[in-house]
Amino acid sequence: MSLRIALLGTLAHHGPATGYELAKKFDTSINLAWQAKHGQIYPELARMVKSGAVTVENAGDGRGRKVYTVTDAGRREITEWVNGDDLYRGVRNESALRGFLVTLLPPREAAAVMRAEEARHAAKLAEVEHLKEEVEARTAPDDPFGRYALELGLRNATMMRDWAAETAKDLENKAEKEDRR
Repeated sequence: MSLRIALLGTLAHHGPATGYELAKKFDTSINLAWQAKHGQIYPELARMVKSGAVTVENAGDGRGRKVYTVTDAGRREITEWVNGDDLYRGVRNESALRGFLVTLLPPREAAAVMRAEEARHAAKLAEVEHLKEEVEARTAPDDPFGRYALELGLRNATMMRDWAAETAKDLENKAEKEDRR
């Protein structure tokens, strides 16, 4: 359902778009919150047309491109989803799982794993910071679409990087204690 809502929201904000244009907009905005491959987007668009959440028209350019437009029914779906009671769903978090399992390794090896985890989250933070710069450069300052999610992404990446660094430091301290024994 979330891919559907993400696509509807992108269409609602940016206006009518071809599947290709929608996929590109998705890649540079909502992809921070919800990842989808282009191969997942087109079947979902077809389902959305069938349900009446979007309409589709030929672009009229002779290339057979289809232009999708969100309908009032699609906008109602967005509103219902945003206002829904079950907004927090179970999350799969490989970093958290790594945090559970890393203690099964010797401390020095575990610390190296967590330093690699720190580097991954630092790279993600840099990616989100770059995305924020791109978004700010191409959108009006008063356009909030995606900005709150970007802020969440920045905070999350910062927190995860810092958590991995602190965990690595703790494991390094344990390794040093073992070395002294």
